Amino acid sequence: MNKIMIIGCPGSGKSTLAMQLGEYKKLPVYHLDSFFWKPGWEQIERDKFIEKQKEIMKEPAWIIDGNYNATMDTRIKKADTIIFLHYRTTRCLFRIIKRRIQYHGQIRPDMGEDCKEKIDWEFVQYVLKFNKDKCPTIFDKLDAVKEKQIYILKNPKQLKYFFHQFKDISID
Repeated sequence: MNKIMIIGCPGSGKSTLAMQLGEYKKLPVYHLDSFFWKPGWEQIERDKFIEKQKEIMKEPAWIIDGNYNATMDTRIKKADTIIFLHYRTTRCLFRIIKRRIQYHGQIRPDMGEDCKEKIDWEFVQYVLKFNKDKCPTIFDKLDAVKEKQIYILKNPKQLKYFFHQFKDISID
């Protein structure tokens, strides 16, 4: 587990897991949201976003969290371990609302500069449709790479069990 890719619905805990796993394994952690969003929630140019990820993946070890379907195939190819947090929609909705309250008027550690926490209807719709619209494609991609270490975790209990394989660490 030197090149770890973490994917899942917004609110599933990708960034939290990435930070905790990075701390435990002493691996650099990269949050794709922090590269994708320029100050003020402006999207980076697609070519620059892809190039930044290619630079990161040249490193001998990393943890990358985030979905971004346009670059998912490349990350899957380079990763030796893929963790898919496949949580229920209701759990993810609750968590994005909780996160909005927790970070009100602030910038999360995994976000780009000057991207204060927010929720809009488009984002809520994305979360509501993620399991129906995005997961089938993700499962197809994972089915095509059986040689990788793939962990599909469906709830926090499974995540805790997964993490206990390394160390007795609490993950919320």
